[in-house]
Amino acid sequence: MGVAVSNWRLARAVSLLDGLGVVSGTALAMILARRLQAGDLAGEMRRALAHLPIPGVAERVIAAYYVPGGKEPDTPFALTPLPNLQSGPALTELTVAANFAEVFLAKEGHSGLVGINLLEKVQLPTLPSLYGAMLANVDYVLMGAGIPRSIPGALDKLAAGEAAELKIDVAGSLPSDDFHSTLDPLTLGVARGTRLRRPQFLAIVSSATLAITLARKSNGRVDGFVVEGELAGGHNAAPRGQLQLDPSGQPIYGPRDVPDLGKIRELGLPFWLAGSCARPEKLSEALGLGAAGIQVGTAFAFCEESGIDPALKREVIRASRSGGAPVFTDPVASPTGFPFKVVGIPGTVSEPGVYSARERICDIGYLRQPYRTGDGSIGYRCPGEPLDVYTRKGGLAEETVGRKCLCNALAATVGLGQPRDSGTEPALVTAGDELRDIARFVQPDKDGYTAADVMCYLRGATEEGRKLTAAGCNPQYTS
Repeated sequence: MGVAVSNWRLARAVSLLDGLGVVSGTALAMILARRLQAGDLAGEMRRALAHLPIPGVAERVIAAYYVPGGKEPDTPFALTPLPNLQSGPALTELTVAANFAEVFLAKEGHSGLVGINLLEKVQLPTLPSLYGAMLANVDYVLMGAGIPRSIPGALDKLAAGEAAELKIDVAGSLPSDDFHSTLDPLTLGVARGTRLRRPQFLAIVSSATLAITLARKSNGRVDGFVVEGELAGGHNAAPRGQLQLDPSGQPIYGPRDVPDLGKIRELGLPFWLAGSCARPEKLSEALGLGAAGIQVGTAFAFCEESGIDPALKREVIRASRSGGAPVFTDPVASPTGFPFKVVGIPGTVSEPGVYSARERICDIGYLRQPYRTGDGSIGYRCPGEPLDVYTRKGGLAEETVGRKCLCNALAATVGLGQPRDSGTEPALVTAGDELRDIARFVQPDKDGYTAADVMCYLRGATEEGRKLTAAGCNPQYTS
């Protein structure tokens, strides 16, 4: 769902209806810092931080970023430090605090389940993100966009109050190189041996081969899988084999890209299906195939509780009602190299004119790729940064063509875009292929819908589901 779309409000709403509400953990340090600079007008961030069980961290974060009443609209946000292999204590504390606050608020006042979703490709903040979420007693960790074999072991270490390490992928590294990030709770001021509950770990996979590899070769327990097809929003797995594009420029997926659910069932672990599954008949079909349920993203992304700017939500719903809301699987938009689904919305980076007019800049840095320099040290580059900067660092010019700064664009999508001399950073919206039908959740006399509307629509397929959500359901979804 991008950055802060699946926020604590949305996760809490889903959890209260007996679903697994999942917050996005991507770039939460930047999100928290900007929420505080925007004034934290309702006080939720500061209330959550007051419960952070590490002395002094909340006070330092608030002192660094909180602006009473909020900054002026045209005043730029103060930047957070760029993630790197030697991230200092300020960024580590901010990352721990941000993930704690998001999960704390999602879980506040109820006993429902809450998870956090992280990207394997965004490795540098992973350990402090996990630890912050675990301090808030997160129930599940979900991770995709890579092969997260080391995450189960890191969860074990952090739960035991021990230092955890994570191997970092570094371009150009030699077999003798050992690049890793480390988080020791002791350095945060946590007493040695302070134990935390170990959350369940769900790996997001697109093939049975990957599921089998993770189940058998991870450094700890894998508790289940989310099996995601290419119709899902955000980053998609690339097609197997040589990349081929259709006439519109989108990757072509074929029979080899369909996960073998029979082999995944044989692993004996629960799994959920994802990718255009938000229909009662799809839920019933998934259960019939042996799945524990479905993962729903796009349907929730545009409900009232999500973090997307309200004006963008209304534009998408209007387009869906009129048969528009085009979704393009862009093979080059993401600096990660994964295909990335982009919604065509006027005024966003999806428009070629908006994209070309934007000054290339990399000042958030979550998708930077570490690379080995000639002297053996670590540098960082991103194909979304200025061309001359990227090539000076050894990157190839052709790798920059069509690349978009997802960090800045996705922050703008949730109303936290950086003001610049040329105007506020333009947004970029991602969603799955089912976006064109999102209007099915909206009543004729309304221009929006809630998470409860989605849950009731889906659970209308089962008697148990109707009972679970009866109190919050609109009758049109339960008849």
